[in-house]
Amino acid sequence: MAEAADTVRTVIMTVDDDPAVSRAVARDLRRRYGGEYRVVRAESGGDALDALRELKLRGAPVAVILADYRMPQMNGIELLEEALDLFPTARRVLLTAYADTSAAIDAINVVDLDHYLLKPWEPPEEKLYPVVDDLLESWRATDGRDVNITKVVGHRWSARSSQIREFLARNQVPYRWYSVEEPEGARLLAAAGRDKLRLPLVVTPDGGTLVEPEERELAAAVGLSTTPAADFYDLVIVGGGPAGLGAAVYGASEGLRTVLVEREATGGQAGQSSRIENYLGFPDGVSGAQLTDRARRQATKFGAELLTASKVTGLEVHGAARTLRFADGTSISSHAVILATGVSYRQLDAPGVVELTGSGVYYGSALTEAAACAGQDVYIVGGANSAGQAAMFLSRRARSVTLLVRASRLAASMSYYLLQRVEDAPTISVRTDTVVEAVHGKEHLEGMTLRNRVTGQTESVDAQWLYVFIGAAPLTDWLDGTVLRDPRGFVLTGPDLTADGRPPAGWALDRPPYHLETNVPGVFAAGDVRAESAKRVASAVGEGAMAVMLAHRYLEQS
Repeated sequence: MAEAADTVRTVIMTVDDDPAVSRAVARDLRRRYGGEYRVVRAESGGDALDALRELKLRGAPVAVILADYRMPQMNGIELLEEALDLFPTARRVLLTAYADTSAAIDAINVVDLDHYLLKPWEPPEEKLYPVVDDLLESWRATDGRDVNITKVVGHRWSARSSQIREFLARNQVPYRWYSVEEPEGARLLAAAGRDKLRLPLVVTPDGGTLVEPEERELAAAVGLSTTPAADFYDLVIVGGGPAGLGAAVYGASEGLRTVLVEREATGGQAGQSSRIENYLGFPDGVSGAQLTDRARRQATKFGAELLTASKVTGLEVHGAARTLRFADGTSISSHAVILATGVSYRQLDAPGVVELTGSGVYYGSALTEAAACAGQDVYIVGGANSAGQAAMFLSRRARSVTLLVRASRLAASMSYYLLQRVEDAPTISVRTDTVVEAVHGKEHLEGMTLRNRVTGQTESVDAQWLYVFIGAAPLTDWLDGTVLRDPRGFVLTGPDLTADGRPPAGWALDRPPYHLETNVPGVFAAGDVRAESAKRVASAVGEGAMAVMLAHRYLEQS
């Protein structure tokens, strides 16, 4: 049975069916956290749930639950899934042996796992305490309170419903999805006084309702910041991917009044990745969502301001001020600007794709839809790392995953470590020299026509799931007339502006542009949006930090 629960102090619970391991985990936790937290120990999933129900009735908060994966009757994943209903804000950790890491990775999406910890965790000062410290800080940031969760009601194959769910998920906003065909979905519609003609319906935590909301309206309703707190800043960062978040962390930590402006959700393409395994410091890999969440909390910890659902439409130069115009007609100004808008997946040019986007055809991982792929056949267009990572993630639950690669070989665009895993995965197949000729379906994707580029032969296949990862295009049209770009739209900086030995047209300073500086003094570019960049997460973060250093140098000389 679980040890008696303390209703005064916040609880850290550990669950393991091996008494020796259970005592060892509890001992190490009490040594570090016993003065502030009550450590509750259970030796089975059933006992743990009984203790959690008692804690719930007594009003005791639970901050962290650590559960062993291999337990009889109820394994750790099943326990953590049950615990979600009782303590949805508790941080969840799976204790696992090395051989079970694939199960732990699956649990990240099944129960929104916060971390998995390999046994043994010795020494705890290096392997256990840093993890728990981070989780406790995250839990405290939400005040440790259970909150009424946002609810979304819509049609299963509605593109707008899919977009709203993806927006909430990528912005780390907890929500629950209800199909309009479900009894609970119908009850929510009735309670809101709505019908099925206008969906999706979003019910906010305070009971408010939104029908077919735009991102900016939705962001404001669920508590995301959409309006700047000031009119003028030291540094404005446009784009919230790895480069933008890196710049926000370093800019704010070095005392600059910093605001980051993001059009959709922080994380960029990296934030949509199911697993990043070659990023320094994460030998077991890290999901894009986890990395984004940590970076975002780190930036706000140092005082950076983050704006979401804010679309920048123009950049103007007014003396020493750099002014950014927004789609809603407002603007903000600053001494320096860092462009970190990254890139977007190119649109698949085939008949039927536009009509079925969000209804079986998805760009990027669309992790909110991944659970519905279980036991089904999935197709992925693309041959780079993002496509390979998605294939590995989806293959754990799908019946089969087929990579459709335009090139004649996969090795031309995919990292070697990932290529080996894709080739070794029994449920993944690769079709090279293959393009999508057309997609078919009425309300949702039902089939595709594929064409071999070499032979010209076409083939019709049944399909309900198509994920698209076909290269990258920068969204930089809003810089026309101000910032110089290459023919593909990527921003030119530093040496690329002075290749002929002369400064760019209109450059009035007596020095050449800094390495990441554009043709507009004080405006820098970092990450994938910059011409000839490395297109890697680590290099994007590094360029974000370097851009801040150069912005400092510019400000000191202005």
